[in-house]
Amino acid sequence: MSTLSALQQQFAQDSAKLIAYAATQGFAVTLGEAWRSPEQAQWNAEHGSGIANSLHCQRLAIDLNLFKDGVYLTGKDGYDVLGAWWKALGPGHCWGGDFTRADYDHYSITPDGGRTQ
Repeated sequence: MSTLSALQQQFAQDSAKLIAYAATQGFAVTLGEAWRSPEQAQWNAEHGSGIANSLHCQRLAIDLNLFKDGVYLTGKDGYDVLGAWWKALGPGHCWGGDFTRADYDHYSITPDGGRTQ
């Protein structure tokens, strides 16, 4: 099992690869939320817009804003291409499009190989 620090470093490297891959697919990317305080995660959970135990709090998740031809993409299209590529990087790589309540711009690594999200 990796230490949290080692997993955070892997996540940072893999996130850079994801952004570079997005560019090869003709997408532009801006950064969304990468770190979230536990207090913010709790507030989000209480207001129905997230979970209290967010991987953002452990620096193991990032939200990416995706653009194609200058247009911000808000649906599944485009994100699904990146999500499939992201998940192929390893067993703990999760894409928010697979969540019960889809979160298409979310990419994360779980410390337990995907059992928690």
